[in-house]
Amino acid sequence: MSVGTYERGLARLVHHEIDHLDGLLYTAQMRTGVVPILVEEYRQTGRSWAYEQ
Repeated sequence: MSVGTYERGLARLVHHEIDHLDGLLYTAQMRTGVVPILVEEYRQTGRSWAYEQ
């Protein structure tokens, strides 16, 4: 298996898929009390997806 270095959105995507392999959902990673935003609602904000660094 090759190991790579990923940045920004691609890094988040790779991490997300590895979590699936480990049986974890994104909501398990969220801070307590944070409510997920539906994609349809986020799209209406006019902002691009932002990734914390």
